[in-house]
Amino acid sequence: MWRSIAARSRQVVARSFCAIRNSRVLTPSQTSSDFFTATATSFYRSPRFLSNFSANPSDESHIPPLCSGENADESESWEKGFSVGTGENGDTNFENIFGIEDSQRVEDSLGVFSVDGESQMNGTIGEDGKVDTEEQSFVCLGQDGSFGEGDEKQEIYENNEEKLENVLSLLQSRVDGSLESSLNNMNLNLQEEFVLKVFETPLVAGENLIQFFKWVMKKPEYRISNRVLDALVLAICSDLRKRDAYALWDLVREIGEKESGILSVESLNELICLFSKLGKGKAALEVFEKFGDFGCTPNAETYYFTIEALSKRSFFDWAKSVCEKMLHAEILPADKQTGQIIAWLCKGDKAKDAHDVYIMAKDKNICLPQSPLKFLISSLCRKDETVKLALNMLDDFSEEEERKYAIKPFSSVIGGLCRMKDVDEAKTLLLKMIDEGPPPGNAVFNSIVQGYSKAGDMEKAMEILKLMESRGLKPDVYTYTVVISGYANGGQMDEACKVLSEAKKKHNKLSPVTYHTLIRGYCKLEQFDEALNLFHEMKDFGVQPNVDEFNKLIQSLCLKALDWERAEKLFDEMKENRLHLNGITRALINAVKELKTEAAEKEEERIAA
Repeated sequence: MWRSIAARSRQVVARSFCAIRNSRVLTPSQTSSDFFTATATSFYRSPRFLSNFSANPSDESHIPPLCSGENADESESWEKGFSVGTGENGDTNFENIFGIEDSQRVEDSLGVFSVDGESQMNGTIGEDGKVDTEEQSFVCLGQDGSFGEGDEKQEIYENNEEKLENVLSLLQSRVDGSLESSLNNMNLNLQEEFVLKVFETPLVAGENLIQFFKWVMKKPEYRISNRVLDALVLAICSDLRKRDAYALWDLVREIGEKESGILSVESLNELICLFSKLGKGKAALEVFEKFGDFGCTPNAETYYFTIEALSKRSFFDWAKSVCEKMLHAEILPADKQTGQIIAWLCKGDKAKDAHDVYIMAKDKNICLPQSPLKFLISSLCRKDETVKLALNMLDDFSEEEERKYAIKPFSSVIGGLCRMKDVDEAKTLLLKMIDEGPPPGNAVFNSIVQGYSKAGDMEKAMEILKLMESRGLKPDVYTYTVVISGYANGGQMDEACKVLSEAKKKHNKLSPVTYHTLIRGYCKLEQFDEALNLFHEMKDFGVQPNVDEFNKLIQSLCLKALDWERAEKLFDEMKENRLHLNGITRALINAVKELKTEAAEKEEERIAA
């Protein structure tokens, strides 16, 4: 009877037992009901079994539990759920609550069959219902999913567990050069699962794992698999140790160069990521450049981790090269990672390359974070040739809420347009900001006022100034200074003084630059009296003349007016204020004084003659 049952049940039981990677043995103390309770529980809850009797294989609510134990009525449980019996001829009969009585139908539903028609389960059942193993041993399921003699398999299993503990104890301890000899003395039966368990065990030094794997590689009967190599890489990369990282890379490179296709992209990515965390950009790039030799194709994470590693070390030229390969392959990482790549390139003054990444992300409908986009716009505005690219990017802020917080990128574009003397385009953008947002502030208006002032178009500059005031904004000292500078540069000193008077009314304290601009304008026109009047007026508006102011005015008096007397008075005033004039300017005063004295003496001699 038991031979027949075992033959039909072998494969289902094997699948159930293999799923938990454990070997299960029916010992002499277990009854037949114990065995079938455990076995039936495994295979009658399997999806293949349930799909024959229920529309929803995952629904086990219609299946009554199988009971076993001292306090459970096993016979009643089997009658209600699933029972196994024998016919007159010793064959197995299956009965269950689904009304299937034909044994063949049940066997087909369960997927149970005998491979060779012979029973693989040996043993006899005693009168007490327990297994008698005196004459023949009962078989068990091993880790490889096959049945064998129970005592023998149990012994192998226990030996393997003991050897695994010995190996781990050795690797977790301090190891010297005798590791290889110690492993040789253990007489290990190296299987993939055994090696995997070693690599998956925590608290093992990476150096020891690498030595263990090198020893395993020397065994002719062992063939390296992707699973084992991946497990080794993950184990080493979990610990940030530079020495282990380089040792692992040497090992991986050796393996990859000998056998193409054995390395996985995921393992190589882990290595690049590890080097990035350690700040080893060159090593990360070396791994990246070996992908082709290893028969691997870089994916999005490969490019991201490589660019990250290079950017951390400020190797932005290499990062740009990797980025170009990424764009050529038309691969981009996730939205946040792509945004981070854009930020890194901008930091390395590679705004044009960052813009190329932005364009591809836009084509692929990748929604990038706002922060790197704003950084990209600001970076593009640093150079005249890329300002228009930044201008076009402003269209991405289409939503009212997005534009509300985009004042900085808009200001950067206007500043860039004014710098490249495209002030009319900047004015157009300003008017668009007034209509659609974000609302422009003083900085935006000042940029355009300065742009028109430098261009000498003071009419448009004053127009923007009035528009600014109409929006309730108060022109600051810088705004007035910019306008004054525009008028002074054009020789329109009367208009400049009018703006100065307006500034005095609205601001109690003016800037030294404001007066310096006017004084320079008067000196340029050789109107030194007006220049000196403004110079002494500065103190009334909280502005103390500095050394530069004295120096510039004294030089103008000496070189243009040859007025060493007033220059010398200014020099005396500097000494009273404890300001020190540089030697060149002092020598200039003396030179002009000697020149004037000599000229006066000659004139006197001429008159006397």
